[in-house]
Amino acid sequence: MTRQESSRLCARTSDGNGSRTGPNRGCLRERQRHFAAALLDPGMPVPLGLIGPDLQPSKKRFNVYRNNVVAGLVEALKAAFPAVRRIVGDEFFAAMARVYVALEPPRSPIMLDYGDTFPDFIQTFEPAKSVPYLPDVARLERAWAESYHAAEMPPADPVQLSTIDLQSLSEIRLRLHPSVRVVRSAFPIVHLWLMNIDCGVPTAIDPSSAGEHALVVRPVADVEVRRLPVGAAIFILSVAADAPVGDATKIALDESADFDLTGTLRDLFVANAIVGWKTREDSVFSPTARYA
Repeated sequence: MTRQESSRLCARTSDGNGSRTGPNRGCLRERQRHFAAALLDPGMPVPLGLIGPDLQPSKKRFNVYRNNVVAGLVEALKAAFPAVRRIVGDEFFAAMARVYVALEPPRSPIMLDYGDTFPDFIQTFEPAKSVPYLPDVARLERAWAESYHAAEMPPADPVQLSTIDLQSLSEIRLRLHPSVRVVRSAFPIVHLWLMNIDCGVPTAIDPSSAGEHALVVRPVADVEVRRLPVGAAIFILSVAADAPVGDATKIALDESADFDLTGTLRDLFVANAIVGWKTREDSVFSPTARYA
C-alpha cells in the first residue's frame, strides 16, 4: 500500500455498514506528528494531504511555512539569550539556533518555556567548544528569564528570625522567594554577561580568571543579579533543596572554610530573597511582608 493510499484510508473510517463516519483519530495523530516533524526537517517531503490551489502538493508553499516557523523559533532564542548572541555574533548564533530548533522543538505552546535546554545544548555543540564559558553565560540568561516570570511573594522580616535561638535556627528550613536562582561557574560569567547586555561595553578579560557564582532574584519588579562567594552559593542551593540551616551550613563549610552564615543571611534578607521558614514541627511561618 502506498503512502497516498494509506492517507486515504486514514482520512475516513467506516461504521461497519460501509458508510463513512469521519476522521480516524489514530491516523489523525499520526498525520499531526508527521506534519510537526516535517516543519523542522527540510529533508522530509510535504505532508500528505497538503495541496495548493491546483489541488497538487505544493513544496514551495510548505517551505515558506516551514521557514517561518523555524525563523520564529530562532528569533525567540535571540530574544532570550542576547548576551550569548552578542558574544558569538548573529551569523553563528542563528546557525547554532537552527540546529537546536531541529533537535529540540517546543514541548509547550507557551514560548516563554522554550530554550530551557539551550544551555545544555551549547555545552555539547562542537563549534562552540572554543568559547568554553558560553554555556554558563546561557545558564545565567535562562535563570534571569525564569526569575523574571516567577510568581510574586512578599519577603520576610529579619527581625522575626533574630528572636530564634541558635539551636532552633539550625533546625529551621528557610523558604526562598520563587524567583531565586543560583548559577555557579568556573568562569567570570557575571562580568561577561554585564559586558554583553544592553549598553554594556566589552573590555579585555581573562575568561580563565576566577569563577563567579550568581544569585538571581526578582522580589519586586526588577531582576537583580548579585555575585556570591562560593560558600554562599552552595548554602543557598542546599536551602533550595530543603536542607535545614544547620545542614546547609555544614555543606557550605565543607566546600569553603571561610563561609559566613551571618553575612549570607543578611545578604539574602537585603535582597528580599527569604519569604519565611518552616520549623522542625513542619509548621510554616510567613512573617509580615517587608521591603527594603
